[in-house]
Amino acid sequence: MSVPNPTATNQAATVQPWNRDDHLDRLAEAEVDVLVIGGGASGAGVLLDALSRGLTAALVDRQDFMAGTSSRSTKLIHGGVRYLEQAFKGLDYGKYQLVREALAERKRMLSMAPHLAWPLTLITPVKSLIGLPYYRFGLGLYDVLSGSQRLGKSRIESTAEMKRACPSLDIKPLRGGVSYMDGQFDDARFGIAMVRSAVEQGGAVANHVEVNELLKHDDGTVAGARCTDLLGKRSLTIRAKAVVNCTGPWTDTLRLQADPDAKPLMTVSSGIHVVLNKTLLPDGRGILIPETDDGRVLFMLPWLGKTLVGTTDDPAELSDQPQASQSEVDYIIKHINEWLDEPVSHSDISATFSGLRPLVSDPDESSTSGLTRDHVVLQDKGLFSLTGGKWTTWRRMAEDCMDIVVKTKGLKAKACQTQELRLPGANGDTAAAEAALKDLPEDIADYLWQAYGDRAHLVLAVGSPERLVRGAPYVEAELAWAMRYEGACKADDVLYRRLRVGMLDQQAADQIGARLQQLVNAA
Repeated sequence: MSVPNPTATNQAATVQPWNRDDHLDRLAEAEVDVLVIGGGASGAGVLLDALSRGLTAALVDRQDFMAGTSSRSTKLIHGGVRYLEQAFKGLDYGKYQLVREALAERKRMLSMAPHLAWPLTLITPVKSLIGLPYYRFGLGLYDVLSGSQRLGKSRIESTAEMKRACPSLDIKPLRGGVSYMDGQFDDARFGIAMVRSAVEQGGAVANHVEVNELLKHDDGTVAGARCTDLLGKRSLTIRAKAVVNCTGPWTDTLRLQADPDAKPLMTVSSGIHVVLNKTLLPDGRGILIPETDDGRVLFMLPWLGKTLVGTTDDPAELSDQPQASQSEVDYIIKHINEWLDEPVSHSDISATFSGLRPLVSDPDESSTSGLTRDHVVLQDKGLFSLTGGKWTTWRRMAEDCMDIVVKTKGLKAKACQTQELRLPGANGDTAAAEAALKDLPEDIADYLWQAYGDRAHLVLAVGSPERLVRGAPYVEAELAWAMRYEGACKADDVLYRRLRVGMLDQQAADQIGARLQQLVNAA
């Protein structure tokens, strides 16, 4: 495997079809500097970091890229307002540092792919008089900490202004509100863009590839992995100077393969979200419910033309396909309706999804809400495991991990080069994309720009701009693009991670699925 050239910028040269068979050929008997297991945000981040240092690197995932927690988030890029509150109340300098780090990474994510990440105003409704100065002070401190990374000033909001932001909000019990700015992003597509960027930098990647066994040196330390392509049943043997475990909730499973005596450290909690057909937030601002009657936080957010509401935080079991239970959905509907004078009902729900949060356990904690989400790097018989953390800090997590890998393994590598990274869709021909979109219906043009940025014209070049579903912006060309250029292999890969329709509108996803299955069968 050749050392990649991450500085290549010629779009015509880099935007080549993503041929999965070619990547499997490269992985069949590969020898690389770094093998990453797990294709979520952390795994894709480590892969990009390793490539940026001039190392050869590969990645495999048992499911699709971003199929787990990384596509099931609340879609926020945040500095950690709640961490700041904990830091202030507990005089916790570590939490303070976490906020500063996240604020810097928030700015980087917004600049990496402006079509996939954007500023978002969040309004916190307040019922008590003392709550207004309390939240105003805290968010003012958030402004100060943001410094040059600040997206906008926090401010006191009147009940009338809050009613404009959310016409269904019940303002009678409110004293006012406080607004501040954070970021929002398209998590699934952001992650796919990360993997696509790694492909263009020379990385070898394959989804739907299972690790059957960790290879080991004579001294018992990890030396690679023996894998199976779950689609073609092909065997792969990948030898690596370093193996990095980025399997999130399944971190302990791989750690125990490396060292049967390793102490399990992971706990998972379930976070579910409900997507509503109602447009509750017409001007694009979100609502943060600061505390439910059982002490949780709820978000009501504009999301790709719909309203996203969540989330929960309950103990959970490992599952490849976690589902939102009826009781969890009922919980969301009940608690959001306590803040609305025009209640929503179950009939307003167009989709639901559930994600598992990987938490690094503290044996002294009895509640998952108290477990740390800070990232850690573990070492077990030569296996490096990056776990914990959150989407916002993926780049810094990867850098910290690879710093340890390079030092421990004595790899000859440059320093991390991802600080100024621009993802596909934010590094190409903007004028060509705009020209291709200008004659399309407005909703389709807006959607294609948001999803593909300055590569929208390349998407349209591989197929028809005809709608896949009446009244929805998805077009025929996207199906071919997803399978030829974005690594999709199965219908769910397209519906849930490339188009995201499965997480927005299950009925529309079912309609598109029939057409899509024809392409999958023909592939």
